[in-house]
Parts: sequence; C-alpha cells; structure tokens
Amino acid sequence: MRYGPLVARLALDGSDGWNVHFRAVERKARGIDTLILTVGDSDFDSPPEAVAACKAALDAGETRYTPILGDPRLRAAVAERHARQTGRETSADQVVIAAGAQNALFSVVISLLGPGEEAIVPEPMYLTYPGTVATAGGVMVVVPSPAERAFHVDPADIEKAVTPNSRLLLIASPNNPTGAVLGRAEWQAIGEIARAHDLWLVSDEVYADLAYGDSPAYPAALPELAERTVVVSSLSKSHAMTGWRAGWSVSPNPELPRHLFRLAIANTYGSPQFVQDAALAALKAAPAALPALREAYARRRLEVAAAVNAIPGLSCRKPEGGMFVLVDVRQSGLGALEFANRLLDETGLALLPADGFGASATGHLRLNLGTPDAVLKDAMKRLAGFAATL
Repeated sequence: MRYGPLVARLALDGSDGWNVHFRAVERKARGIDTLILTVGDSDFDSPPEAVAACKAALDAGETRYTPILGDPRLRAAVAERHARQTGRETSADQVVIAAGAQNALFSVVISLLGPGEEAIVPEPMYLTYPGTVATAGGVMVVVPSPAERAFHVDPADIEKAVTPNSRLLLIASPNNPTGAVLGRAEWQAIGEIARAHDLWLVSDEVYADLAYGDSPAYPAALPELAERTVVVSSLSKSHAMTGWRAGWSVSPNPELPRHLFRLAIANTYGSPQFVQDAALAALKAAPAALPALREAYARRRLEVAAAVNAIPGLSCRKPEGGMFVLVDVRQSGLGALEFANRLLDETGLALLPADGFGASATGHLRLNLGTPDAVLKDAMKRLAGFAATL
C-alpha cells in the first residue's frame, strides 16, 4: 500500500537517540532496575484546583461541543496573563485555545508559512520543529547556537540567514533542550531584523515561567516585535499538566485567529470543556508556574550542574531556564549515543542523546529535572561511577 508524502516529511530527527528511551522503558517493564530521565514529564501533581474543576465539569455533564476557538472565559484569562507579561493590552479575540502548545505551534506555522518559504530556526531546537515546518511545505534554515556561546544564538547569524524567501522566525526561550534564555538586548536585535525583512516571529514560550534569572524578556513586549509576534504556550511544564493538552496561541491582532478558526474546524473542532475548566482553574490558582515546582527545578539545576561538573571528563552549563540540564560528554572519548547506550546497559540510567536536537547539541545528553531529589542523587552516583570506568 502507498502512503502520502507528508508522513515521510514528519519523520523526527534524532530517532536513534529516542531508542535509548524506548529501551529504558522496556527494561523497566521487565522489572530491571532503571532510572528514566529522558522525557520532560514532572514528578509534581497537577494543581488540585484543576482536578476538582475537571471533575465538577464532568459531573455537570460538560461533555458536548464547545466554541471552536475556546471558552471565552479561558481566552480572557490567557489574554489577561499575556497583558500582564508584556504590558500590552490584549483581548480575548487574539487568543485561540489549542490541544497543547504543539498543536498551537503546528496550527500557527501552517497558517503563516507557504510552500518553499523559509523558517529560520536556531538550533538546538525541539524535535517537532522540522516536521511542523515540513508539513507547511516550508524550508527550515538552521542557525547555530553553540555551547561556546552558552547556547545563545548570535543575531548576526540570523541576519546572514535571511533570504528573499524568508517568512518567519521560530524561537523558543527558554530553550529546549539547552535552557538558554534570551535577554532584552538579544530580542531587540532580532526584532530589528524581523522588522527590516518583514518576518513573523513565532515565540515558543512553554518554559517562560521557568526562567530563573531576572524577569524574562517577552518579545511581544518590545516595540520592534509587538506587531509581528505570535506566542504559543501551555500549562504542560509550568503547571505539571502535560497530559491535559491545555495550550494556546496569542496573536498580535484578531486576524490570525480567524484563519486558525478555519483550520480548527478541519482539525480539533474545539477543546473539551472539562479540560478548559481545569485550565481556567489552574491559571486562577497559579497565574505563573506552580511556586513549589519552580523552586524545585531552580534548585535541582544547581545541584545537578555541580554534581556533573565534579565528575572528571564531564561538564555542564547551568541552565538559565526550563526543566532540563545538558551533560557535555565530548571529553569522555564516546559519542553521545554510545555513551547513553553504555550508561543504560551498565548502570540502568537513561539519559537522552541530544544530537538530534541540532548540531550545536552534539556530544551532549539531556537530563530531566522533573525527577524526585532522591532519584536525581542516585542518577548522579550512577553517572559518576560509569564515567570513572572510561
């Protein structure tokens, strides 16, 4: 049987790296001692207010069709959140509720990018970006963010990547997997480029509430970017609600949501009311990230970075945000994939080879901070023990 060409374009890069994760899951299912720190889930529970709101909605029979672009109350709450972050007036008409940030990102890129048009993306990047751009028929133009620059992209490299076919920039800050957080001056320089070449900015802000330094710079707050920035975000990471699929996009005006409306009719046809009620309750209870979750991740990144840097042959940069740490194994004599496979086989510790996130992450392993403290301490002992054998 034949299949459409789209499924081939959607194939993820870095699949070999994910085999480490799949092997770890299989090991654990067979009862073999295994610590899985590969995926970005959390050891925190979803807010009790969200769970209670979901139960109440189900008990009330809220299981029917909903407004395509989302419950007006939730759209208003997201608009209020965006206005608070950016200092710019935002209406509910600019907000579209989606099935998680990935669905929002997918829908926005499909609506902005045409066949042959280019999306400029700094790497390392989240693994779904290539497939998302390919679905629109677009061309991804990759710009490096090397470890030697603390994984920060150089705006001058973005400028060099612009061509007459460039249509949008796709940037995540804090970044997954590096945890790099772009500052105001960097965003201003990027904004000047976007304005000079009439580019959209799709700003992936899933981890924005998990930036640990000074208050993060929101690109939509800057005059250079305010009228050309589409924000995608969700409650998945900041509120430990990965499985709820509660996300959104915020557009600079109500025009893009009208296009997203037509796409949603052919795709999700709205979001379940009980999920939206849970999301609304979560935002009311914690307008930013869950305080305890944020505090734990901020502390764990320091402890893990210190532990890794104490291991001969390994190193680690303290992430500026997010829920991951990148372990640099380039001085170990092993590539990231071989290191990860041997680490799993010999110690039962599963970390994700980061090569598939982009060339700038080559030789690094991604470690999830959404892991109980005791497990992280055990993981550091296993990592140190393995490194000592090399």
